[in-house]
Amino acid sequence: MSTRPKSSASGGVEALKETSNYLRGALSEQLQTDSDHFDEEGKQLLKFHGLYQQNDRDQRKTERRAAKSYSFMLRTRVPGGLLTPEQYLAHDDLAQRYANGTLRITTRQCFQFHGIIKGDLQATIRALNEALITSLGACGDVVRNVACCPAPFQDPIREQIQAITRQISDHLLPRTRAYHELWIDNEKIDLTPPETEVEPIYGKTYLPRKFKIAVAYPGDNCVDVYTQDIGLIAVAYQTQLLGFNVVVGGGMGMNHTKADTFPRLGDLLGFVAPEQVVQVVEAIVTVQRDYGNRSDRKHARMKYLLHEWGVDRFRAEVEGRLGWSLQSPAPMPPLENELHHGWNAQGDGRWFLGLSIENGRIKDEGEMRLRSGLRAVIETFRPGVRLTPNQDILLTDIAPHDIEPINQVLHQFGIPLPLSLSLVQRNSLACVALPTCGLALAEAERALPEVIDALEVELAQLGLADEPFTVRMTGCPNGCARPYVADLAFVGRSADAYMIFVGGASNGTRLNRPYKDLVKRAQLVDEVRPLLHLFQKRRQPGERFGDFCYRLGIDALQQILDNHDSREETIHDDLDTLVAVKR
Repeated sequence: MSTRPKSSASGGVEALKETSNYLRGALSEQLQTDSDHFDEEGKQLLKFHGLYQQNDRDQRKTERRAAKSYSFMLRTRVPGGLLTPEQYLAHDDLAQRYANGTLRITTRQCFQFHGIIKGDLQATIRALNEALITSLGACGDVVRNVACCPAPFQDPIREQIQAITRQISDHLLPRTRAYHELWIDNEKIDLTPPETEVEPIYGKTYLPRKFKIAVAYPGDNCVDVYTQDIGLIAVAYQTQLLGFNVVVGGGMGMNHTKADTFPRLGDLLGFVAPEQVVQVVEAIVTVQRDYGNRSDRKHARMKYLLHEWGVDRFRAEVEGRLGWSLQSPAPMPPLENELHHGWNAQGDGRWFLGLSIENGRIKDEGEMRLRSGLRAVIETFRPGVRLTPNQDILLTDIAPHDIEPINQVLHQFGIPLPLSLSLVQRNSLACVALPTCGLALAEAERALPEVIDALEVELAQLGLADEPFTVRMTGCPNGCARPYVADLAFVGRSADAYMIFVGGASNGTRLNRPYKDLVKRAQLVDEVRPLLHLFQKRRQPGERFGDFCYRLGIDALQQILDNHDSREETIHDDLDTLVAVKR
């Protein structure tokens, strides 16, 4: 085992973790005070327990309050997004009892509650624990919720993939007893940890930064596997799972003002057999633990270690810890980002229904009573529930004779089936952003529906309504909705202004590039409209929007649309000239 090259306590969060008594700190004492929030150290430690301390920025602005009104976001840990009907209903109950009456599906296949007050935190987490759900490790500098393709088609490959996802999650779950002491058992905490309490993988300072793992089914990239710290792409032959191609060093976050921060897609590291996966994943995690940047949190993700070292040096370090060499990557089929929408036969005589949940928010609003309707279906028909990395929900294991009754219930509550929605809406994602996220520079979840509505009009007029392309919006450049692999993305730049990115791949295998900067929200569709017209006239057969923008290149697109009249005939002539020059 290699020794750590950097001090494990270089100040700030690192020093706090090392002296926190395995994530306890002073949380117990602060839970007992009348204050509605925790101090700065407590705020940082809460993340490891699945909690973010937040305040409503709308409220502060409208009431011009000098003091913040605090509440908490609680994120659960749901490996692979799999829930029993009882577990879903437990989440729904708690959303009504302690949160703001909504549930938010994340891109990591878990739930977030918003608006919990400090005095209700213990009761909420205890109730989740009774439903066999934890929030430990859902946030913080550890391996987050392990994602996996959730489609319940019955075949042995999927069953093994889902079992391996659970094994990885269980193996990398923090071992500290602080979580149960603080939130569940309410026992008096001994500030001197017993000698037997250790974190066998993480150590006292855990990881330098958050860490994400996802497992992809052959040919299906619904998990955006190349954007993960570790991506595992299943390789199979007929009904036999042969192993996984291992991808390392992906990550979305960046900073608009720091050129040395950037999104990155992972590199292929090698191939491993199913029985080797947990050992290999642990070895990779420990390399990041020992060599990840602990002096600058903006460079602490593993992608920067891969960027600095290169994949060959990284592979050598991993193999040194394993004591054996990884195999070369195996051939695999092309990837597609499957949404798993609509009614689908599972292959065992039962069916599943994939519902499109706009921006992952389950709520009752107007005539669309999504939360009440889902509860009615799940209470009555008891389907399994699976959350998807595209912020949608699958209702599984449904008997054929229940299909029409479920359709009727959904119609009664105003819940549309996916085929009645536009493709651009179904392929859109947004992060929460304002008013609760402290990092948000601009709107996302609350703004994207209006943008999608305007895009739908443009696409329909151009005859592109049936054209699938991904549209993603985030309130800041940290990239929680994975915008940098989308065909089209809007990333918050400042108050009500965005950077537009184009040219990503719908299947998540290519980064997009900045196209326009500091575009006001009201002008986003206006700025994209000429691109859509150009795409409609000059695309190659079967070419998607992101591929079209990538083929021409940002410079050519900007030259045509910035320096020339956007009338159709002018665009046509200029494009011929530029493409000829480029060739």
